[in-house]
Amino acid sequence: MEFEDDAFVLSARAFGETGAIVELLTERHGKYAAHVAGGASRKLRPFLQAGARALVRYRARVSDQLGSASLEPVGEGPSALFDDALALAGLSAAAAVAAGALPEREPHPGAFLAFEALQSALPHPDIWPAVYVRFEAGLLQDLGFGLDLSRCAATGAVDDLIYVSPRTGRAVSRQAGEPYKDRLLPLPPFMLGAQARLAPGDVRAGLDLTAHFLEAFVFAPLNRPLPPARLWLLDRLSESGWL
Repeated sequence: MEFEDDAFVLSARAFGETGAIVELLTERHGKYAAHVAGGASRKLRPFLQAGARALVRYRARVSDQLGSASLEPVGEGPSALFDDALALAGLSAAAAVAAGALPEREPHPGAFLAFEALQSALPHPDIWPAVYVRFEAGLLQDLGFGLDLSRCAATGAVDDLIYVSPRTGRAVSRQAGEPYKDRLLPLPPFMLGAQARLAPGDVRAGLDLTAHFLEAFVFAPLNRPLPPARLWLLDRLSESGWL
């Protein structure tokens, strides 16, 4: 089995004296693990950081065994963010969530595109935390657990949507949700349209919203918690005044 694909590095760990096992999110083939010869070397190690982009050439003798890969770096990757610890925390959290949520060897092009959009936004500190929330929402969508924010689940109204049902992931209008507001999740306006302005508390509400559905529909069935990197991101965003 052989293929060539665009990919993001999700994780890497040393294997043997000089190699590494690298987990990749590929554009057309999904999440793949591969052995990278020389991956522990000083030359390759900088290109195996979480979030690094590469052209991957993958090869395996049989389809169900761990194959080997060579990587050709694309762009600056995480090195462009070395002076921005908060953005690096966002990139690490996204890689950890994708690695934990996505099944092996199953195409998920939507997840790749969501990761790509987040990476493009990370140099812009005034918007990327909101884009991170959209990344997690896009991941849920690609996994089949997308939020339905198009209209009110109770009335069909398309205006004044301010809640989400924690059970169904469907939007609820202010009027319909008023009697049950203590049991509903807040819906920040920026998740309804890219032009909505961010208000204080919006990013926290968005992160709480996606965390609820990631935990309920993705990680709990796998008997896994949300990745520590995702929890650490909340701490860093809180320290920086975003939450």
